Amino acid sequence: MQIAMEQPAADRRKTIMKAGALAVFIVGAVVLVRFTSLRDYLTPQALGAFLSMAGFWAPVVFVIIYAVGVCLFVPGTLLTGLGAGIFGAYLGFVYVWIGAMLGAIAAFWIGRTLGRDFATSLIGDKLKKHDDAIERNGVATVLYLRLVYFPFTPLNFGLGLTKVRFRDYVAGTGLGILVGTFIFTFFIGTIRDVLMTRKWAELLSLKVFFSIGLFVFSFFIPAIIKKLRKEGPDAVTAESPAPIGSGREVLECRTPGTGDHTRRVGRRIISCTDKYRFRWRTRKDSCGSLSRGEASRARS
Repeated sequence: MQIAMEQPAADRRKTIMKAGALAVFIVGAVVLVRFTSLRDYLTPQALGAFLSMAGFWAPVVFVIIYAVGVCLFVPGTLLTGLGAGIFGAYLGFVYVWIGAMLGAIAAFWIGRTLGRDFATSLIGDKLKKHDDAIERNGVATVLYLRLVYFPFTPLNFGLGLTKVRFRDYVAGTGLGILVGTFIFTFFIGTIRDVLMTRKWAELLSLKVFFSIGLFVFSFFIPAIIKKLRKEGPDAVTAESPAPIGSGREVLECRTPGTGDHTRRVGRRIISCTDKYRFRWRTRKDSCGSLSRGEASRARS
């Protein structure tokens, strides 16, 4: 009996200690990068000189620096621009993507190992629903967050605190950072090629204008993704009314003692909130109720 009581207490202490270690790691990383002499070495000139001394192993050294930099909250734009500036648009893209993926995996592992248990102890019923939803739709959730340019390093640690599966996290991250990484490295690499060759006439070339166009377009990607997500064919939100007969209505009912739940019937979303009555819910929630028979006919 005493051993059984001591075990949960020991688990709680272990959970708190791991969460404290995560907090110390994050604070220490920020302080190390921003308030110590290490900051003097995190410049394009200093990193470029260091990589030039690495010679043949420069790509490997760069990937390692990028991965460690992600975990230490080094600005990704600095490392990405450095990769494109040294290795060019295409090789730079490859090395940056590999380094970013390794850094994202490492940060996710740190967050999952040190912080997941503590996060679980804080999750209530409402947050648990979101946590379960992230687990069910892991790839889509991670992909969406990457495409809307959510801050890279905080998201790596933050997703480690959720129930998202590791394979879903890797797949969503790998796909999600492809577009932004390619656009940025292609833009920097193209400008770098012109500066190195000193062929100033190429500043007016199609490749330069294309890279500039992609770079400008990248700033609109988050807004486009959010708009597509909001206006999806099955979206039913407070901002998106669903007229009756459109096939996008939300049907509600309540079953006492079973709790609220939802299920999809065709393109209709069925939300259980009433045992005897169903009603169509639209943006203004102004439609009347339907009997069980009427609701059954409506579903069919």
